[in-house]
This record gives sequence, C-alpha cells and structure tokens, in this order.
Amino acid sequence: PDLGRRFAERKRCADLECSMLMCRGKALRDFKGPDCRFVNFKKGEAVYVYYKLIGESTELWAGSVGSDFGYFPKDLLEINHNYSNEELELPTDETDFVCF
Repeated sequence: PDLGRRFAERKRCADLECSMLMCRGKALRDFKGPDCRFVNFKKGEAVYVYYKLIGESTELWAGSVGSDFGYFPKDLLEINHNYSNEELELPTDETDFVCF
C-alpha cells in the first residue's frame, strides 16, 4: 500500500502511549538520517528505543539520543538492556512521521 509520508501502518510499543522505553543500545557506527524525521548519532552513543515499526518498514525503530528523537535503522544498534518484555501492536498515526 502507498503510505505517503508514513513508513509503516503499525508499530510495537511497551505501552498504549508508546512513551515507555523498550530497550537501550549502543550505536555500532555513525548515522546521519536523510531528513528531520531521523535521529543522528555517533558510534558508541547510547540510543533509547520507544517503538519499533512493523509491516512495510520493519528495519526502522524510533528512539532518542540525548534530547533528539527520530527514526534509525535497527541494524545499527547493539541492544544492551531491555526495559520491557511487553509489546503491544498499535496503528501508527500521521504525527508519528512529522518533523518536530
């Protein structure tokens, strides 16, 4: 399906608001996203994961580095701590894919 600006129709979260941390990891290498919807990071930085896209874009997760929030390829993260084993499947919203 054509999702327009949406990367996926569904996501997995630790809670209904997708505000609880799912996991934390260490960046395996530098990443600079193609636009403002992505979070940039340097190798070795801590990345906190809030939700994981499922369906069309299973390779993208959403998280934060410092005060910056955005998407990044999950392959660039070495998970070193899980905060929750709960995973709720929820629909994505247009606001999940806008720049702040």
